[in-house]
Amino acid sequence: MEKQPRPAEELSIWKDAQKMINKARKDGVETVWDRFEQQTPGCKFCELGLTCKNCNMGPCRISPKENGKMQRGVCGADGDVIVARNFGRFVAGGSAGHSDHGRDLIEVMDAIVEGRAPDYSINDEGKLFQVANEMGIETDGKPVLQIAKEVTDCCFDDFGSRKKQIAFVKRVPEKRQEIWKKFNVIPRGIDREIAEMMHRTHMGCDNDAVSTLLHSARTALADGWGGSMIGTELSDIIFGTPTPSSSQVNLGIIKKDQVNILVHGHNPVVSEMVLAAARSPEMIERAKAAGATGINIGGLCCTGNELLSRQGIPMAGNHLMTELAIVTGAVEAVVVDYQCIMPSMVQAAACYHTQFITTADKARFTGAVHISFKPEKAAEQARQIIDMAINAFARRDNSRVEIPDSPVNIMCGFSNEALLKMLGGSLDPLLEAVKSGVVRGFAAIVGCNNPRFQHDSQNVGLAKELIKRDILVLATGCVTTAAGKAGLLVPEGGKMAGPGLSKLCESLEIPPVLHFGSCVDNSRVIHLCGQIANALGVDISDLPVWGASPEWYSEKAVAIGLYCVASGIPVHIGTPPHITGSKLVTEIALNGLEEIFGASFLVEPDFAKAASQMDKRISAKRLALGLTDPVGGGIN
Repeated sequence: MEKQPRPAEELSIWKDAQKMINKARKDGVETVWDRFEQQTPGCKFCELGLTCKNCNMGPCRISPKENGKMQRGVCGADGDVIVARNFGRFVAGGSAGHSDHGRDLIEVMDAIVEGRAPDYSINDEGKLFQVANEMGIETDGKPVLQIAKEVTDCCFDDFGSRKKQIAFVKRVPEKRQEIWKKFNVIPRGIDREIAEMMHRTHMGCDNDAVSTLLHSARTALADGWGGSMIGTELSDIIFGTPTPSSSQVNLGIIKKDQVNILVHGHNPVVSEMVLAAARSPEMIERAKAAGATGINIGGLCCTGNELLSRQGIPMAGNHLMTELAIVTGAVEAVVVDYQCIMPSMVQAAACYHTQFITTADKARFTGAVHISFKPEKAAEQARQIIDMAINAFARRDNSRVEIPDSPVNIMCGFSNEALLKMLGGSLDPLLEAVKSGVVRGFAAIVGCNNPRFQHDSQNVGLAKELIKRDILVLATGCVTTAAGKAGLLVPEGGKMAGPGLSKLCESLEIPPVLHFGSCVDNSRVIHLCGQIANALGVDISDLPVWGASPEWYSEKAVAIGLYCVASGIPVHIGTPPHITGSKLVTEIALNGLEEIFGASFLVEPDFAKAASQMDKRISAKRLALGLTDPVGGGIN
């Protein structure tokens, strides 16, 4: 008997998603949930992390210890070594992704400095001067482009092998740097640490699980305080530092009478140009000539978050909504750069009139239209993309169009600079709110959806539980869309918060969950924690803070989690990475890292239980700092 698909209501908490899942089934479009069912149950050896294909004597798969004896692979590696090696490569993959994003921004800035990218410019000179000063670059009397060149050169150098430490380590509190020195994990070069991770995990190299895990932390730190931070800071310099604004979210942002273009991926280099072209009078007139009333740019995932932060464009959805956006039948083009883009979107687009357009040579998709996007001719290529979307509009079959729901209003675009400005230029008001217990602590909920969970149930559930406990939440990546649809990204959402946070939201006119950007912008979070720790004269691990990624799925999420933990921020995740085949590695992740870095991982699939444990730690950290805890450990 053929297995019946699960009801759409079990797959997602959102009405717009449920409607499009049912429409996809009616239209014969396969979705991520269909393929997840096809892959269930998964390979137990892979889930445990006990498979190895790092050489051609294998692949090997070994069982956990039996009768006190652990099996070994052909080379003699035991389960602890195999799990640690696999985890290290997983971290290296995630660190490479976000750090290569940062490198792309360096190359654009280099092109600006050399006059090769006439369509880009230095948008935030103040941020450029700030970053230059932090890097130790003299700015007095120098022209802007000369300063930009020296910042660019410093960033390029951070990817190499000649430094003792990357530039932004200067932002790390001294107490934290001392811990890193003790365990020899100060990142020296971004590419160096990633390459060394790959070398260490070659057969016959690092065969001590603890040693491999420490270098995994060093690799992740090279991403968090290096590649990702470079990506964030240079994006601010080139495109502008985010400031709070208003926007909208959900599939209702797609317009039936307009040419709809969705930007997807992680890098703003392409999407900023596409948006500029779409806003030009010439392109708008072409769209009207084709029968549309205008051009509508919407966002998916982190490229959407980049434009949401700086330009206020609306968000159509997060990771598990990407196929469903196409299923509306009203999307003329999906323009992608890289990361978190499901290859299935090409097949989904082919079921409609949608053009699926790739722009990064490092992220090509079979069956897509490819435009090799170059900074030197960015505006011209962006107009070409808009033209393709306008031409697709004429082929749209309106009988197949269904746009569910109405959009939800949100407040977006927070950054460290915007937060400081809102507080009058000093962290003191925020620190006073923490000391008084109005805000008991902070939690950053980041990234990802995973079909292992009902879509967004954990992200929204955890956010609501935390704000009830007067814990201010920062959201990045795919959590943004979820929090927005749940009404948590508007000041009125403060009514769902505890008494202290609710009062703060009302007085500052801010939401209880602050939109802090894309996944790469988690570097803002660790930087902010460093600033707070310095202001209080303590280490980051002394602060009442948490990171969380309840529905994580990607290598990048593990790299983010590890650089947070290594920075002193404990991290909750809803499912473990593939490490549970090794009791040693699992014990280190859950407890041992606490002894090294003052923080560790909490694995808990139930958001309510996770919130309770996070709350208890925040209470303990408050008491250790000599602060009262007005909620006394929160809601049980």
